[in-house]
Amino acid sequence: MKKIILLLCILFSATSWATTPPNVVILVADDLGYADTGYRGSPIETPSLDRLAAEGMDLQRFYTAPICSPTRAALMTGRNPNRLGVAYSVLLPWSSGGVHTSEQFMSQSFQAAGYQTAIVGKWHLGHAQQVFHPNARGFDHFYGHLHTEVGMYPPFSILGGVDFQQNGVTIDDQGYETFLLADHATNWIKNRDASKPFFLYLPFLAPHEPLAAPDELVEKYRDLEDKRGAARSPSDNISRLARLTGTKSRRPLYAAVVDAMDQAVGRVLDTLDSEGIADNTIVLFFSDNGATRVYGRGGGDNYPLRGGKAEVYEGGIRVVSLVRWPDQIPAGSELTDIMTVMDVFPTLMAATGVKANNTHRFDGINMLPGLTENKKITRTENIFFGSEIPRYGSFNFTVFNDEWKLVQWVEQDLLSTTVTHELFQIQNDAGEHNNLAQAHPKVVQKLAKEILHWRSLYPMNGTRARISSPPGWHPPKDWASYPRPLEDLQTQPATSMAPSKATEVMLDFMMEERGRLIYNCEPNKWLGGICMP
Repeated sequence: MKKIILLLCILFSATSWATTPPNVVILVADDLGYADTGYRGSPIETPSLDRLAAEGMDLQRFYTAPICSPTRAALMTGRNPNRLGVAYSVLLPWSSGGVHTSEQFMSQSFQAAGYQTAIVGKWHLGHAQQVFHPNARGFDHFYGHLHTEVGMYPPFSILGGVDFQQNGVTIDDQGYETFLLADHATNWIKNRDASKPFFLYLPFLAPHEPLAAPDELVEKYRDLEDKRGAARSPSDNISRLARLTGTKSRRPLYAAVVDAMDQAVGRVLDTLDSEGIADNTIVLFFSDNGATRVYGRGGGDNYPLRGGKAEVYEGGIRVVSLVRWPDQIPAGSELTDIMTVMDVFPTLMAATGVKANNTHRFDGINMLPGLTENKKITRTENIFFGSEIPRYGSFNFTVFNDEWKLVQWVEQDLLSTTVTHELFQIQNDAGEHNNLAQAHPKVVQKLAKEILHWRSLYPMNGTRARISSPPGWHPPKDWASYPRPLEDLQTQPATSMAPSKATEVMLDFMMEERGRLIYNCEPNKWLGGICMP
């Protein structure tokens, strides 16, 4: 009789596990280099990331935007940040916008499906109005900061204003930020409602500037030599100047910050183990873009890739990424197909069985069969990214697929615009050494035309590289109190100054490729380029 009862308990337990939706944990590093993990031979110790690589899958061609707000916007919406108007620059402290409220965030879909949802860390997706706040975008719980560059130690300020909160209320937690985030995330997991699945989003500030680390880690890497090669991009010009002026390498301090972040990742993994939920939890780790490659700032290494943060060379957009889902994704495996940050939303919906409640179409695709069944995923559309950071009017764009990658540089001066192209066969030239633009002018022409159309979809008032504040703008003392509350806002988002829809359509048509007045609307070629609302 005891044996029968034991057998029934085992069967019941197995059935319950099989019908319980998986938990989801997304860990995002900030400016981590492609070569800065132990499993890729880095001198920086990253045992937690090495563990994820051994127990899960290495996504070897995982692509993000070259700067952080666009990547985060793409992650949450499954859509190209260019459509969102969050592509050319990050959301700066004086920015008044964010991601359009008609966009369904991944967190909102999880929340609607009964998942417990939390963000612990950096937001960077809008802060001027409560409609952009994490608690209004599908997160039950928010612990962290609205901005970037708040510093690793108290007072966690941006432009002199404190920026550390819990659900809209300023807090005064003391300690090293990376460890504070890890402690809060692990406590949230432990105190969750165990009868419901959860979605935890943990975007670290590390290893973003300003760099700082605990003393013992600073000492650990004090003598680390900077053996990085050239970036082979415009950032090398700034690096040469930095060396000439005697600027010291940030490589040792950067290594200490990465080590600390890896320890934080380890705390989360250990908590999943101790709670007995590791087997039914999808863990995804990636960097929001490549490492900064300017000597004297940053300190990361993207070798053997070219370029770095803010550049659409591989070093800026092809990032470290790992995914673990025991019994579903083979341990120690690799994915060599292209996967992008836009693919995460639709892939996780397929993995969890959660319905995506978005009304705008995904730009990303479901990559689950490639992760769990090693199936080849065929893409039907090209992938686009761009950046205007840090120089206003200086753009770099890319469009690529499995065969070709075009890098386009656009320099807008007061009286002229200069456009240059570089073409690579990226499958055989990951380091982007061989520019084939002259040998294949028709390919360049075709892909350049696609970039032009892609740029024409950009909302007129989308982000730009406005790295100086508006004249006379004063920052707040407390960023938690800065967003305009919902009760002070009208229910519908504004569109333009056009007095009617008909006028708005005509104004949009007059702008041509300069940008869109009408949100989420592509010009209809059968109507002569008119964009209907």
